Amino acid sequence: MKPLNDVIAACPPSGIRKFFDIAAERDDVISLGVGEPDFVTPWRVREAGIYALERGYTTYTSNAGLPKLRELICADLAARYGAEYSWTDECLITTGVSEGLDLALRVLLNPGDEVIVPEPCYVAYEPCIAFAGGVPVRVPTRAEDGFAIDAAVVEAAVTPRTKAVLLGSPANPTGAVQPRAALEALVRLAERRDLYLVSDEI
Repeated sequence: MKPLNDVIAACPPSGIRKFFDIAAERDDVISLGVGEPDFVTPWRVREAGIYALERGYTTYTSNAGLPKLRELICADLAARYGAEYSWTDECLITTGVSEGLDLALRVLLNPGDEVIVPEPCYVAYEPCIAFAGGVPVRVPTRAEDGFAIDAAVVEAAVTPRTKAVLLGSPANPTGAVQPRAALEALVRLAERRDLYLVSDEI
């Protein structure tokens, strides 16, 4: 039989999934691994899903997602943070960060492009980079610094192949929220070195 894709075959299984399986078999464990709460989805949310099914809202949507949902998300971002986005061409609905990240990286990367990833990081970051043809480049963060990303450490890892920096804040698994000064330093670095910043804002 012909071999599978080399990149996929070389990807190790997710270690965190082993812990999910163990936690699922026990009643006395609350798994915080994927941000799932220890309670069921509130009734009003489940009821809205049931209502949608009863009304026949079961068709495909636009590839970008429901227009009204995109419009409301952009309005919310503007009201909360003053961040202005066009719902028609700057907002895309995905079924989670891994899908959104996969799409973003496939759009940005050519084979061999490097993406700097501060560690520790979410377990899906490096596989998503590799699956998009990129090369993850790890840079450390330190517990004694609150896992803040040091722009100087990131810049030391930049090569002519570097295309982007991928960061999460609050970070999984550390919970660290990047200080404003660290983010501003990364923005200045990205502008100076012509890099994309891919931000997973959990």
